[in-house]
Amino acid sequence: MTEKLLPQLTIDKIDSDDFIEIWIEPFLVDKKVQNKSKNTIRFYRSELKLFLEFCDTVAIKRFSQITPNEIRNYLLWLEQTGHNPGGRHAAYRSLKVFMRWWWDEIEPEGFKNPIYKVKAPKVQIEPLEPVSVNSIRKLIETCTDKNFYDLRDKALFFFLFDTGARAAETCALHLKDIDQKTGTVLIRSGKGGFHRTVFIGRITRKAIRAYLRYRINRFDDGSPLWSTVSGEPLTYWGLNEILKRRSHRALIIKPGLHDFRRAFALNALRPGMDIESLRLLLGHKDYQVIQRYLKENTEDLRIAHHKASPVDNKF
Repeated sequence: MTEKLLPQLTIDKIDSDDFIEIWIEPFLVDKKVQNKSKNTIRFYRSELKLFLEFCDTVAIKRFSQITPNEIRNYLLWLEQTGHNPGGRHAAYRSLKVFMRWWWDEIEPEGFKNPIYKVKAPKVQIEPLEPVSVNSIRKLIETCTDKNFYDLRDKALFFFLFDTGARAAETCALHLKDIDQKTGTVLIRSGKGGFHRTVFIGRITRKAIRAYLRYRINRFDDGSPLWSTVSGEPLTYWGLNEILKRRSHRALIIKPGLHDFRRAFALNALRPGMDIESLRLLLGHKDYQVIQRYLKENTEDLRIAHHKASPVDNKF
């Protein structure tokens, strides 16, 4: 049973400004002003469209009609319409951000935000699989010729594995962002608009220098680091197509671009990198996502036990 609606007096105080649909575009504009990425804007738009679909089924048009129970009914409706736990959690998060934003914007007197009475649905956090080192080797083994494409793609695979940079961050790099002597790379287009510094080792620097020598177009410091043969900046979709073609040649299942990021995290931690340094290199605000990256497989656990076995160490 839905909760009783707020009295008309409260709605009058809020007046006509509480129609949900008219506030979605201003909300998205505000997120653009905050330099949120296009993917983030797309995510909010999609999730709020989904909420509006639910509202249509229960004749809700105003914020003043949203009660804690209606939010719970929304989460149940998502489950009934085939959304998995992760999808329901994403829907809750986006709705919470939207409703908090509207309350801050309007500050309706005497009308408390109902989202605070609804707990987020629990999600079982599953470890995320990285691309294996063996698969990366096979991808690089397809890049044996001394031509532009092979040299570029080889350098790209080394770079993704060596830095843990996101695919979009990688494509946005310019020549001025990389110091070939020190291996310092400035990520200017990080998630949330934040800058950070990552690093590449000797082998990756050597591969990038070989690739740059074969670029036939003229370039300056403002030119893209990763480009097509004609000098156009490499796009996210272009990078994904490179990985698709190379995976086909290497006879492996195509990994995701983000799988290189997970592989960097896991293979940086194993030799002893501390988790705070890893967090800073990955550009995460906290450790929650890192925990999903750092799946310990059976071999990791076997080695850990071998080192720490109480019986072997004490007897």
